[in-house]
Amino acid sequence: MSPYAETAPPTADTPNLPPVDALIVVDVQSAFVTGDGAVPAAARLVDRTADLLARARRDGALVVHLQNDGEPGAEDEPHTPGWELHHPVEPGPRELVIRKPYDDGFEETALGTVLAGAGVRAIAVCGVMSEMCVYATARTALAQDYRVVVPYDAHATQDVPAAPGISDVIPAATVSRVAAYALGSDAEVTVRACDVTFAAPASAPASAPAAAPAAAVG
Repeated sequence: MSPYAETAPPTADTPNLPPVDALIVVDVQSAFVTGDGAVPAAARLVDRTADLLARARRDGALVVHLQNDGEPGAEDEPHTPGWELHHPVEPGPRELVIRKPYDDGFEETALGTVLAGAGVRAIAVCGVMSEMCVYATARTALAQDYRVVVPYDAHATQDVPAAPGISDVIPAATVSRVAAYALGSDAEVTVRACDVTFAAPASAPASAPAAAPAAAVG
């Protein structure tokens, strides 16, 4: 069992949250969770996102893997080892991959159409980076009136380097915490991944545009 796995049984303090009907896994790609470029909390992130994936699949929720297309030469440049998704995908009408060219998973992609077509009303957002793609995607989801849950232990980022005359190194955990709170009071950001529950959406997308580039499915 992972050292990060939740082993404690539910207590009176465990929230009884309404289920979400979609899981958005943001940019959990090899470049960000393995090797020298991995986020400091990579082991925990992989553990938590794997657990969320397993339970979302079991309970029939819609699962969307967002896959960032980096610029040429970037660690997540398309079709390089770092660009590959870390978690295996189980493609089908309720699990798909959407490639994206920008931080916001909704911008010039089919994400909004897919969620609306499935009748989704509540989403959980997890992945990397907290203050960039996770934040941008969750922010747009809130603006589109989705209920948004961002489990605090299922998103991660890198340390912010020291800047002379401005600040010392800002630890990644602090950056993630601030990014989540910047979403405002409408987002649920103090929830543990293990407390998120899932349900099937009203319907499922007719097809899964897993292999198509973002521009083609937006």
